[in-house]
Amino acid sequence: MITLTKTVLALMIGFILSTILGIVLIPILKSLKAGQSLSKYLEERHQSKSGTPTMGGLIFIIPTIITMIILRLMDKITISYNFLIVLFTFIGYFLIGFIDDYLIIKKHNNAGLSESAKLLLQTVIAIIFFYLFMKSGNEPLLWIHTLNIKIDIGWLYGIFILLVLIASSNAVNITDGLDGLAGGLSIIAYIAFGLITWNTGWLEGYEEIALFEFTLVGALLGFLVFNANPAKVFMGDTGSLCLGATLGSIAILTRHELLLILIGIVFVCETLSCVIQRLYYKLTKKRVFPMTPIHHTFEKLGWKETDIVKLFWIVGLIAAMISIAFGVLL
Repeated sequence: MITLTKTVLALMIGFILSTILGIVLIPILKSLKAGQSLSKYLEERHQSKSGTPTMGGLIFIIPTIITMIILRLMDKITISYNFLIVLFTFIGYFLIGFIDDYLIIKKHNNAGLSESAKLLLQTVIAIIFFYLFMKSGNEPLLWIHTLNIKIDIGWLYGIFILLVLIASSNAVNITDGLDGLAGGLSIIAYIAFGLITWNTGWLEGYEEIALFEFTLVGALLGFLVFNANPAKVFMGDTGSLCLGATLGSIAILTRHELLLILIGIVFVCETLSCVIQRLYYKLTKKRVFPMTPIHHTFEKLGWKETDIVKLFWIVGLIAAMISIAFGVLL
């Protein structure tokens, strides 16, 4: 009962603070002309969204951090080493996204950080994460919990962690193309990993990490109040990069890296569609999909934006429920 109470409290505080912040912050972003510049290749229906404020990730990032501070002052949580690793990843990738969005706004186009600069910064944080992770005594193991299989992959685990963090951060970033899509899917993914984290009693700081996840869920719900169709604000790289990378870091710490693929199956499909499209075009100068990420293909086929979002949410929810069964019950 205490666990449930703490979870609901964290979720409630996160939601209330993010809703209040959204009401205050969106007019400020508009006054600063922090509008999103959209690609000319997008559907005509998207062009009306040009100028919608970006950097909306602040709406759920700031309340999450404040809520953690409140819970600490109330002596409801302690600050463990593993929890600090999660916070480091959360704040580190947030700063990368913030810089990228700031440059986009300043230049009034989509040319923020270059791909190479962004990848370099992501890699640096991933390497520091790996160092902190291994320093705490963790072994370079791939765990298949359902079958109770542990595979020692040695130094390759460092490369694996690098791929998990970079892939997960960019996957959410790629998915953030329709109103409410990335936000809703992130809520589903963090609820799933929150429940899985509560079940990892062997992990130092698992309670704090779980409360952090549910706080973020509450804050994301508050963000969706403003990001659901028609969106009044976009999360931007400020929000999407840190959401994905933090999800990846929690998967690593709870040793459920492989389960992340299933929980984030929509993110995976969105990313794969872009990879397949780019590789196939380089080889043949032809396209596999009318447009990528894959949600834009559905638009090209005549689907309504809200219908695409609902379909992807449902797919994400089904995958999350299966993942919870594997990660908690089995």
